[in-house]
Formats: sequence, C-alpha cells, structure tokens
Amino acid sequence: MSFSALLQTQRAFFETGVTRDLSFRRNQLRKLRDICKKNEEKIFEALKSDLRKPRLEAYAGELAPFFDEIDLAILHLPLWMKRRQVKTQFYKLGHLFAESFILPEPLGVTLILGPWNYPFNLILLPLIGAIAAGNCVVIKPSEMAPTSSTLLFQLISENFDPHYIKVVEGDASVSKDLVSERWDKIFFTGGTEIGKQIMKSAAEFLTPITLELGGKSPCFIDHEVDIKIAARRIIWGKFFNAGQTCVAPDYLLVHKDLKSKFIDQLKTTLQEFYGSNPQTSSDYARVINEKHFDRLTSYLSFGKIASGGRSDKTDLYIEPTLIECDSNTPKLMEDEIFGPILPIVTYSHLLEAVTLIKSKAKPLAFYIFTSNKKTEEFLLQQIAAGGVCINDTLVHLTNAELPFGGVGPSGLGRYHGEYSFNEFSHFKAVEKKSFSFDSRFRYAPYKFALKSGLLTKIIKKFI
Repeated sequence: MSFSALLQTQRAFFETGVTRDLSFRRNQLRKLRDICKKNEEKIFEALKSDLRKPRLEAYAGELAPFFDEIDLAILHLPLWMKRRQVKTQFYKLGHLFAESFILPEPLGVTLILGPWNYPFNLILLPLIGAIAAGNCVVIKPSEMAPTSSTLLFQLISENFDPHYIKVVEGDASVSKDLVSERWDKIFFTGGTEIGKQIMKSAAEFLTPITLELGGKSPCFIDHEVDIKIAARRIIWGKFFNAGQTCVAPDYLLVHKDLKSKFIDQLKTTLQEFYGSNPQTSSDYARVINEKHFDRLTSYLSFGKIASGGRSDKTDLYIEPTLIECDSNTPKLMEDEIFGPILPIVTYSHLLEAVTLIKSKAKPLAFYIFTSNKKTEEFLLQQIAAGGVCINDTLVHLTNAELPFGGVGPSGLGRYHGEYSFNEFSHFKAVEKKSFSFDSRFRYAPYKFALKSGLLTKIIKKFI
C-alpha cells in the first residue's frame, strides 16, 4: 500500500504555514485535551477491553500524564517557540556588530507509531510535542490493542482535518509501508527488533527518528533499606499493567543477607495488593494476547518459583510471580520479560552487582534502593541508563521536567514536557550582521593583508 498521496496532502497543508501560528497550535492542543476529557469513559472502556486495565491504572498510566503535559504545553508554548538569543564571539573579527540566535521551527510531516501496552499515553504524549512544534501528523496505533486503536481513529477523524492529523489503522504490513515513505520525522515506541527495522528504513531518506525501546531494567536492593516500603514500591511498579511497562523492574538484585527476609516481604505485599487469588482481583490487568501469554509462561520452567506461577490461557491471566534464579539463567536473564514475572538474583558485594548490570545492554531504567549515600553515588556514576529512579519505581516517567528516553539499545532521543517540543523541532542557527562595519582584510586579493602581517596576527590571536 502506498501512502505517498497522504504525505503529499499533508505536506501541502504544512506549506500553507497555518501550523506555525501560535494561536493555531494552542487551539489544537486545547481541542485535543477537551476531546480526551469528554471521552474519558470511552477510553477506560477501551483499555478494559484490550488489557483488562483497572480504572485507576488506566487513569494514572494513560490520562493523568497526558492532561499534565498538555496543560504544561499550552501554558509554556510561547516561551518554547521564542527565538533563543545566544552569545556572539565579538572578539573574532568576522562577528563584529552581529547578533546570534536559535530559532525553533517545525520539522514538517511526522509519523507516530504507537505500541499496545499504553495505547493512548504513548501516542498522545508525542502527539502533544508534534502539535506544539507546529507539525502535521500521521498516527499508526498498534493493531494488538484493537478497541483502543478504533477509538483513537474515531476521535481524531471526527475532530481534526486529515490533512493535518490522521490516524491510519492496520497490521504490521501497514506500519512497514508507512515507514518506507519520506517523512520529516518518525517517532516509534516498541520493541528493539522492530526499532532496528525502522531505523534501517529511515536511513534511506536520512529521516530523523526517535526510538523509545526497552530492555532489562535492573532493580538494585541494598542491605540498607526499609524493606516494607521498598517491597511495596517494587511490587507496584512491576505488576502495574501486569508488568507490561517498558520501564518495569525486569529483575531484582538483592543482597544475599537480605534475600529471605525480602522475598517474604514481597510475598506479603502481593497478598495485600491482590489477595490470595489475584485472578479475581479487579485491580490486576491481563496479558495482551495468546502469543505473549505463551512466551511468558515458557519462562516459568526456568528458575525456582518463590510465589505465584499459576496461569489461565482462556483468561490471558498469569499470576504475579516471583522466581529465584542466578545471573546466567536462560531466558529469565536474557530477554526483556515484559510481563508479570519477576526474577530475583542475589549478590554478595557491590562490585558483583555492578559487573552483572554492565554485562547487559544499557537499560531504559535503573532502580536503586538504598539509604547509603555513597552507594547511591557510586551506582549513579557506574551504571549507564536512560533514566534512574532512587527508592521508587516508575514515578520518574510522570515528571514532565525530566527527559524520558533510552541510551544505546534502549532508545534514541528523549521527550516529555519541553523535551517533546524539542524532539519535533529543528533549532535553526541564525547570525545577523550589521552593515555598519566591514573589514577589508577578509576579502581577496589577500596580498595587502598578508604583506602587512596584520591579518596573520589577527588569525593567530582571535580566530
């Protein structure tokens, strides 16, 4: 399927200059906010249908960050759009009587490819940045969350000019056809392997891309912690959305002296959160489909199950599971789990834990639980990660003042808050000169300047 006609119509609309206007951008952001506010119940129903997502998790994980960030964008957009004055190197002859500034400008026609695990949040947040920066947008939701995809299509098509914002539905072949076109920006959230394919397609046109991927996000637990609070925050972060969160703790590194006591506290916390049978809990989501169910349940044969392990394919249910293993356990310590299974590995000393983490690809998130300031600082210096959260999980995502993104295999680019605006903008460097002064020494023929020796001295000293 060719989408060249769609790009042409959007590019023509972009070239009218309408999207560059501040009032237009703000009005579109307000419209998007109002649409989502008006249709909250439909969004909750779609998330329940696709993921059996609890209402509180649906609001906290999907809509609350969206409302926070869109209000922030509406408020601060004039400042973000403003040209940014920078210093001019007046001591260099070529820059006398000049001013320098950086001018943010929209990239043009952009593509947002969304995932299934947070089918609204992970499309709406980059969409805020694309609108705020003055771009046209094509959105491709994941077909694996069909109810959410259909609702997004309806909300956008009924309220926005398709020449400006359009939703395209379909399977993986549609995504493949889309990324083969010449875009001005591609923003993708999803798995690493698909991210590599998108990067290859984008390379043909040198299209700038943002890749929000994932990886095995480690969670380090020092022996100096409040184990009750640590257990609650870890269980919440891991089993929120049934573990289907790109920054969920992927494995625990627990000090050997704390292991038994900490596992007992984790079990107690699971009981407090979900009861003796989490399958009957209204606060626990489901795995997205049978393919992922089969992948996840295959992991249960590795390691020693400390808690959980039950499953029901007809209900796409996998019990919140704690599983003890070592650092070399196949699958559990190789693949990103992306589900409600939490491996627990012990370590004897700090350097052992650091060595294990460094043996794997740089993660999207790194969690540190410690009351020891020196341990905290050491780990911050030693471990490269997209983001770090100390003594909690997930919450750093909801701080719009912090950039969110990976490093290396866990992603490319960053967004949230002003960073979303920046991600969809080009910052044009501008230097403006005055006609008040013009040095003769810079022009040919150069023999006078070279003969006098003056230019050589100026170059050596000032340029």
